[in-house]
Amino acid sequence: MHRNTLALTVLALLQYKPLHPYGIQRLIRRWGKDQVINVGQRASLYRVIDRLQDAGLVQVLETGRDQAYPERTVYEITDTGRAIARRWLLDMLAEPEQSFPEFPAALSHLLMLTREEMLDALNQRQSALAEALDRYDAALADQAERGFLRITALETEYLRAVTAAEADWVRAVSDDLQSGRLTWSAEALDALDALAGA
Repeated sequence: MHRNTLALTVLALLQYKPLHPYGIQRLIRRWGKDQVINVGQRASLYRVIDRLQDAGLVQVLETGRDQAYPERTVYEITDTGRAIARRWLLDMLAEPEQSFPEFPAALSHLLMLTREEMLDALNQRQSALAEALDRYDAALADQAERGFLRITALETEYLRAVTAAEADWVRAVSDDLQSGRLTWSAEALDALDALAGA
């Protein structure tokens, strides 16, 4: 089975204790892990659990029925699952991921826009990043107030640091566009194209 963040999270939570899928989803949200793990669709969680079970990384502990709820299957992690989760975690921490996010791809096509459209879009992004920073600051303050250990909030610290760095960079590019320090011309682009084709 290929590693992914949701599969790792399921294995990590099942090391904490056996859970049914709804309990896994609820715990991810309660612990604030939904900032970095997409659990919006319960169907994708069920698919991941099925794949983990097929791979022998989790197994059914029990199936119970409560009058207030439909039948619930409780899963537990296997010894193989513990070993695989540990390997995935170490690899994810040590190896920078080669990902292809939308923002850098969009930046590579900025020349489709006018300077005014570029500035407008980047200003909107600055506002969205400022709101995200406020949310991260509030989450970190809330966790500190509730006595959470710092180790449980490292992903929020990381997201805040990356978002702050992006906000600074977007602001600098916007300033350079506004002031005219970031310039280009059709002739310069044609010359660059000719050099690349040589």
